Amino acid sequence: MSMTSAWVYQSNRFFTDEEAILIQKRLTDFAAGWKVHGEPLSAQAEVKFNLFIVLSVDEQIAAASGCSIDSSVRFLKTLEEDFNIQLFDRMYVAYKIGDQLYAASRSEFEELVKTGHIKDDTIVYDNTITSLASLDDKWEIPFGQSWHKRVFG
Repeated sequence: MSMTSAWVYQSNRFFTDEEAILIQKRLTDFAAGWKVHGEPLSAQAEVKFNLFIVLSVDEQIAAASGCSIDSSVRFLKTLEEDFNIQLFDRMYVAYKIGDQLYAASRSEFEELVKTGHIKDDTIVYDNTITSLASLDDKWEIPFGQSWHKRVFG
């Protein structure tokens, strides 16, 4: 069973389609050149739903180290500046109602919970996941089963 580590960064706003294409190109270039102690990492990076950036590394080939993680953070900070976005602000919560994805500040989200707009079966995004496998089954989860419920419920 291969272990692929993942890091999810949520933007404070949705990217336009044009921005998403530009950001994806830069992510692809970054992933191709991302190294650990001079050795290439088996890495992938993708824009998801015009709101998230997901970086992943196949740990069986080479594990990301402190230095390589620092380089990814530096790279993401250049994206923040170039596109006027925030990727490190954990105060934004993404959720889905029907097929529509939304992003709210923590205070807005808290209000939505209070007023009953967010229910136990509302899908929320848990950006604290650490493996690519979790992206499939633990990233999009019902509010009632999430850490969000403990914080906001």
